[in-house]
Amino acid sequence: MEKFAFIIHPLDVRDVARKFPFTRYLPGRWVEKAFQMIPPMKVSHITGVKTPCGEAEGWFVACPLTARQMLELPEDFVLERIIQAGRVAEKLGAGIVGLGAFTSVVGDAGITVARNLNIAVTTGNSYTVATAIEGTKEAARLMGHDLRRAHIVVLGATGSIGSVCARMLAREATRMTLVAREKSRLEQLAAKILYETGLAVSITSDVKKALRTAQVVIAVTSAVDTLIGPEDLLPGAVVCDVSRPRNVSRQVAEQRDDVLVIEGGVVEVPGEVNFNFNFGFPPGTAYACMSETMILALEKRYENFSLGRDITIEQVEEIRALAQKHGFKLAGLRSFERAIDPREIERIRARAESRLNALGEQQLVGVAP
Repeated sequence: MEKFAFIIHPLDVRDVARKFPFTRYLPGRWVEKAFQMIPPMKVSHITGVKTPCGEAEGWFVACPLTARQMLELPEDFVLERIIQAGRVAEKLGAGIVGLGAFTSVVGDAGITVARNLNIAVTTGNSYTVATAIEGTKEAARLMGHDLRRAHIVVLGATGSIGSVCARMLAREATRMTLVAREKSRLEQLAAKILYETGLAVSITSDVKKALRTAQVVIAVTSAVDTLIGPEDLLPGAVVCDVSRPRNVSRQVAEQRDDVLVIEGGVVEVPGEVNFNFNFGFPPGTAYACMSETMILALEKRYENFSLGRDITIEQVEEIRALAQKHGFKLAGLRSFERAIDPREIERIRARAESRLNALGEQQLVGVAP
């Protein structure tokens, strides 16, 4: 049987309470400070990953630092903690370890971690891209958007996931805006897309401005705080939020019943998988980054796969093909931790069309002589 491990960490102190319920009664900073002293540990044994082509078992290994700590604490300290978590995976017998959430973002996106371990390492970003694009296309179709005519915005476009998403979607798009902080990196990516596809994209660091006219959004930033609020989106907008912590505020779900927000990278795992740990997903489903780690183990591909910030389109296409071989597939569409069915999407679309029509009428009244 093939063996893998996956490193997880609490996104915030509320996640700590999943494993240690008493912490919900303590101040958040106290909890963070205490867990900063705790070494990485095994938190569960994963069983039941089985396909016609193979079988695998694995482990969740916790690196007990929150997302905020991973960004605020010294980088060397955080990397050493992630490496320690990788060594726990080694001792458990894993042949490959996946880096979850912010453990894949710190430093050089897994390269230093891989150099310090004797097992293979992947961030899972290649399959995350594949499922994000698949989910976005399906959501856009259900909301009546043609990607060849829609205004597509990629937030976090210069990151390892965002850049490949942008390059792949640019094959179909005619209007695209890339959003990130560093202008020079945006310019380099825009030039690459122009060379590869002939599409001249717009670039900006102004998130709010880009969103005003966006019909399809992929959000893949490493921001700790939310970037997209209920006031930022057009009626009918589709947002694929790949980021953890989320880029989209929960207020969008509460206040905007005319937009569709989906989670990127939610995958149905073949077999009767039991994670023996509650990370907020329905039974039998996982993040795409977790699934990539399982797929590589099932393939006996104990080699570094998605590392660094230069994920290639070829890697995305290869892992997508391997996922199909083993029966991993997109687990429908989910929005804020719950499944969303086509009938609900039809209602969202109807409300959006009604409000867009009303906006159009207001504009006509406003310009009438």
